[in-house]
Amino acid sequence: MEIEIEVMISEGLFMEKELKEIDGFKRGTDYVEVNCGCTSRRYGDSMARLTVYANGQFLIACDCAPGCQSERMTPYEFEKHAEREGNSRWTSHIWVLINNKKVPIWRTPLLKYYKLTANRASGSKKRIFHRDEFICCSKCKKNRRFRLRNKEELRIYHDSLLNKRWQCSDSPYHNISCKVEEERASRKNCRGCPRRSSCKGCTSCVCFGCLKCRFIDCSCRTCVDFMQNAEPN
Repeated sequence: MEIEIEVMISEGLFMEKELKEIDGFKRGTDYVEVNCGCTSRRYGDSMARLTVYANGQFLIACDCAPGCQSERMTPYEFEKHAEREGNSRWTSHIWVLINNKKVPIWRTPLLKYYKLTANRASGSKKRIFHRDEFICCSKCKKNRRFRLRNKEELRIYHDSLLNKRWQCSDSPYHNISCKVEEERASRKNCRGCPRRSSCKGCTSCVCFGCLKCRFIDCSCRTCVDFMQNAEPN
């Protein structure tokens, strides 16, 4: 009886008509498998098997070379294992074959079955990312971009945000005045998120407080509260 229920749940989650064209498609009682790959400019294609479970967990078993022992990898780990260059964006870098064409995961129905909570529970490490932020000039009311790629840039943004009278002339990156045009709205949407360029602050990857963007020598309420409540490493 339990097996029958599992099959019914599986069929409800994984509609064969939307997945059967993917190369290597195979259905189990509570999962589906497909062939997948990731391409490195240096080493070429690394082939693998992606298993998508009914609870939303994604696990990859690599078949890049005879004897490869890498199994049960998260998509992030497989992307790294394949030595894919560039920013980590596994939904774009990992692909499946549909009609002999490489199609990135994000363009397939598979991604809608991905659940962040299930993958965290499986032991996959959350990737903290500090996306670009903006501060409004108190004089001209234009928004100016702050890149947050290292601790120094994070501190500059943090201190600038505390300055209620911050102006364009205070920008630490380059000489800029209020006469310089503001970024286009379409350009502002691109904030460097590795999962989605137009990310508005989802909990999937954006940091909401860590030891890189909170400072022990700062007396602002945000930093004080974080230092008092932060879990030890």
